[in-house]
Amino acid sequence: MDGFAGLIEDIMVEQTGIPEDSVKHDYHATLPGYYRHEKEWDTAVVHDGELLAAIEFKSQASSFGNNLNNRVEEALGNSTDLLQAYEEGVFEPSPAPWIGYLMLMADTEESRAPKTLREPNFEADEEFKDACYIDRMELLCLRMVRQRLVNNAAFILSDEERGLDGEYWEPNEELKFRRFCRSLIAHVEGQIDIQRDTFDTDGGTE
Repeated sequence: MDGFAGLIEDIMVEQTGIPEDSVKHDYHATLPGYYRHEKEWDTAVVHDGELLAAIEFKSQASSFGNNLNNRVEEALGNSTDLLQAYEEGVFEPSPAPWIGYLMLMADTEESRAPKTLREPNFEADEEFKDACYIDRMELLCLRMVRQRLVNNAAFILSDEERGLDGEYWEPNEELKFRRFCRSLIAHVEGQIDIQRDTFDTDGGTE
């Protein structure tokens, strides 16, 4: 997923004018949490001492049954932890950070096959019944956006053959990569403008 991280950085630097050293990756994107001491995000935007954005890039190409629930737990936990840390003033004086989640998933027979639910005690949500792994991941991304656990999510599909040529497809209009990037850019641009206005108001050289 390093390619996505590099692409996001290039887009932000070009579109917002933010310096490259404000876009942190991996170890340098480590942020404190509320329920745990810290978490290494894939990308974090820290500019003039303020946290502007935090992004996770994930992929899944096999072992869907074993790993999809782990991906769900990670995504929900990471967002909840960061949001609570913000609410507790951990990143003060930062504004509410833009949180993004990008999932690249393999489009295969296994990921497309409808799955039955065990439901030994209670019935599951109707939308999960007979849903394939792709459907389940799409629901996760969409519901995180609509529940405001993340500001935006991108859900991208590809396969082993066409993926090597850079081909991909996006099953949901609300989860398109272009929309993801535009939302991120708008947030970062807006916060940079606020920082500049604050500087001018406090006696900067306008």
